[in-house]
Amino acid sequence: MTLKATPLNNAHRALNARMVDFGGWDMPVNYGSQIEEHHAVRTDVGMFDVAHMCVVDIKGDNTRAFLRGLLANNVDKLQVSGKALYSCMLNPQGFVIDDLIVYFINEGWFRLVVNAGTAEKDVAWMQAQNQATGSGVTITQRRDGANAMALIAVQGPNARAKVWEVIAGSQAATADMKPFNVAFVQDTPFGEAMIARTGYTGEDGFEIGVAADQAEALWNALHAAGVKPAGLGARDTLRLEAGMNLYGQDMDETVNPLDAGLAWTIDLVSERDFVGKAALQAMGSNAQFVGLILREKGGVLRAHQKVIVAGSEQTGEITSGTFSPTMQQAIALARVPNGVNVGDTVHVEIRDKKLAATVVKLPFVRNGKILVA
Repeated sequence: MTLKATPLNNAHRALNARMVDFGGWDMPVNYGSQIEEHHAVRTDVGMFDVAHMCVVDIKGDNTRAFLRGLLANNVDKLQVSGKALYSCMLNPQGFVIDDLIVYFINEGWFRLVVNAGTAEKDVAWMQAQNQATGSGVTITQRRDGANAMALIAVQGPNARAKVWEVIAGSQAATADMKPFNVAFVQDTPFGEAMIARTGYTGEDGFEIGVAADQAEALWNALHAAGVKPAGLGARDTLRLEAGMNLYGQDMDETVNPLDAGLAWTIDLVSERDFVGKAALQAMGSNAQFVGLILREKGGVLRAHQKVIVAGSEQTGEITSGTFSPTMQQAIALARVPNGVNVGDTVHVEIRDKKLAATVVKLPFVRNGKILVA
């Protein structure tokens, strides 16, 4: 099978990146040291190729009404141009088709960024819902073709300063920008740039969208300015420390989002109906999503390990686990039975051992600070 490549593939190879098959994409896992890349983002600045993710533009007179029914979070929260919202998109059974960010550009134009591996099914689902509801919106994916866009995430405490240094006009447009907002900067050295104060690392920074044919020039300019390239390995340890879900691992089309720590992204309060609402209300929450810190030596926390709760017939399961470079401890995200409390000790089955772990509130790390002990 031929792997798909982002517009930055040549740039990764020029930096001697270790490339891997990531859901059918040829992507860098690291550029020599995953640990150094992780620490660069926590303490200075790093950048990621996220051009495998897919920008989807939805346009038309009924765009807001269409998204009102499509998404579990309420786009009516977006009333000022440039605001962004994180949401799940559910199927009629109340399970997660994908998690995404939606940006409000104007009443006739909303922009979504969806996950790489789900992009094709996402767009097909949106088209089917468009037809079923007679909304008449235009849905355009921007990952392929003449209008393709590429995304680069620049993350870390020095991320904004570096972006301002490299992209002319970006400081004036974004200096006062709060998180979960977006601005468009015209006439940069890389053409029009979409600069969103969003990210997936628990650190400040921007996700930048430019025309695909400008991505390599932007990447090289950021690199020349001292921004450290970082691969999928560091991206995973950073997002896990930040307590952020990974689609396909922490939730998918078999998972109730209320059991995945995503209740805050779902609006069940307003009278607005949306796909999956009735099923979700009928299911309710059957588990809780927590952090675990391993307290005994003898293993590393990994996905699918069983979590044993004293006095309960129910067991939990780790959904994502790693060794935290920031904390120097094994940590995990886990789905555990209701009734487990922060501070409780549970046991994780690692091979033939049952090792003690402490239940903690997520996130583990945010803005360079360890938040749990």
